[in-house]
Amino acid sequence: MNRPVAARCWVEISRRALLENFRAVRRATGDGIEVAAVVKADAYGHGAVPMARWLEEAGARWFAVSSVEEGVTLREAGIRARILVMAGVLSYEEEALAPYRLTPALHSLGDLERMDRLAAAAGRPLDFHLKLDTGMSRLGLPASEGKLLEALAGLRAARMEGLMSHFASSADYASLQTDHQVEVFQTVAAALERAGWRPPLRHLASSNALAYGRREAWHTMVRPGHVLYGYVSPARGEAPPAILSVSPVLQWRARILLTKDLPEGALIGYGGTFRAPRPMRIAVVAAGYADGVPHRLSNKGRVLAGGKPAPIVGTVSMDLTTIDISRSPELQAGDAVTLLGEEGDARLDAQQMARQAGTISYNILCGIRERVRRIYVD
Repeated sequence: MNRPVAARCWVEISRRALLENFRAVRRATGDGIEVAAVVKADAYGHGAVPMARWLEEAGARWFAVSSVEEGVTLREAGIRARILVMAGVLSYEEEALAPYRLTPALHSLGDLERMDRLAAAAGRPLDFHLKLDTGMSRLGLPASEGKLLEALAGLRAARMEGLMSHFASSADYASLQTDHQVEVFQTVAAALERAGWRPPLRHLASSNALAYGRREAWHTMVRPGHVLYGYVSPARGEAPPAILSVSPVLQWRARILLTKDLPEGALIGYGGTFRAPRPMRIAVVAAGYADGVPHRLSNKGRVLAGGKPAPIVGTVSMDLTTIDISRSPELQAGDAVTLLGEEGDARLDAQQMARQAGTISYNILCGIRERVRRIYVD
C-alpha cells in the first residue's frame, strides 16, 4: 500500500537504504581505504544536499562532485567534509577554490601552473589531485613521466594530495582495457615515487571496480556513486560475483488522472501508434517525458499498477502516459502507480526501465526532472 502523498508525480528517497548501501561499501573496503561519496549531478537525481547531509552524519569524510558550482552548493548548505571537483576548473571558477575549500582534479600541465600561482596568491598550500589519462582518452594528463616530473618539480605552493584516473570498461571482463589502465597507472605512480612523489590518496575505482572486487584498483581511496544509490551495472564476460549487495534508494510514483474503457480497434495517443487488440481498460497517468519518462518507452515500457505490470500503450507524451490496466480494473483516478519501485511482490528498477528504453540506468535516474517532487523518508 503506497503512503498518502499530496502530489501527482513524486519520488520517495530513503535515508535507510542510502546508509545501508554506504555501510556495505565501508564493510567491503575496510578501514584503510578512504571513501569519496559521489554526489555529482544532484546525486544522480536524488538531491545532492540531502544525500550529502545524511552521508556526512554517517561518517563520510569526502564527497566528489563534477563542478565548482556543485561544490559551492554543498558548502553553502553547511557540508564540512572534503570536496573533490573532478571534471575540471575553468579560469573564472578558480577564485572559489580556496574560500570554499574545494580540492580540484587537475588535467593538464597548464592546470598545474595555474594551481601553483593560485596557491601562491592565497599565501598557503592548496591541495590538488592529479588525474592521469590511462586509456579512456577523455580528461587527464597523458600518462608519461617526463614532462610531468618536470612540472611537479617546479611547484612552489600547490601540493599534490592525490593521484587518480578513471576506468572506461570496469564491468567488462571480456576486455583487457581495465587491466591495461591499472598497469599504466601503477607504472606512472611508481615513477613518481622514485622521484619522491607519493601522494597519500591514490584512486581509480568507482562503483563497478568496487562492486566487482577489482582490489588492485582501490589503492587508498574509492569513489562509489551509482552503487550508493542502489545499483551495480551488469557485467560482461566471465565476471566474478559482485561483492556488494545494495538496494535502490529511490522509488518513483505518479497518480492516475482518468480511467476509461475502450473498444477493440480504438487508437491511443499521438499518431495513433497503438490500436487496441481487444476491449481494454486504460488509465492516463500524470507523468510524461517532461518528468523524465523516456519517450522510447512508447508502446513497450511498463509500470506497476495494482501490484501488477501494466504495459504502456501509445506514445509517451510531455505530461501524460497511458497504461493498460485491464489486469487491475479496480484502479481509479487519484490512485498511484509505480514507475520505479515495489508494489507487493512486483518490482521495477532503473536497470529494467533502461533496458526497455535502450539506455542505461544512470540516464534514467539523472533524467527524473525537477518538477517531480522529491520526498525524503526514513
